[in-house]
Amino acid sequence: MSFIKNDDLHEGGIIREAGNATTYKTGDWRTFVPEFIEANCIQCMFCWIYCPDSAIDIDTSGDKPIMKGIILDHCKGCGICAHECPPMKKGKAALVMVREEK
Repeated sequence: MSFIKNDDLHEGGIIREAGNATTYKTGDWRTFVPEFIEANCIQCMFCWIYCPDSAIDIDTSGDKPIMKGIILDHCKGCGICAHECPPMKKGKAALVMVREEK
């Protein structure tokens, strides 16, 4: 039987190393993935606002942000982006959930 000494444990609640979620690929367990149909996109950015995983790729170099696509390394396939897409409510979805082929 092996015991852990107190000297081997770190104090709880302390961030020992700075980082952020961009270094973690968390989107590998999904079943569905949003498919971006650029021709139907009105650049409202609702998908970006509602995405809980920061998986919407946008270009901010111009006057207005532009939706470029989905960052699949972070997308978990929840479908919130597709549900909140205004063109979807009019029958011309810019984001459509499709089964992911692995």
